Amino acid sequence: MSLEAHVMELKRRHQALEEEIQTTLACPSASPLKIAELKRKKLQLKDTLEQLKLGMASKSVH
Repeated sequence: MSLEAHVMELKRRHQALEEEIQTTLACPSASPLKIAELKRKKLQLKDTLEQLKLGMASKSVH
């Protein structure tokens, strides 16, 4: 898998997690632990994306 394809897949997963978080929040019986877990996963994906973007930017400079 190319780096660009990997980034696109991570973005897709990030968006899917956002949708799942919003759906879960709309449910009155939503578990705060479930919401926290989803948000943590989303943040981990965001961190990974940022690291990859920085790596791609530094490669294009060199």
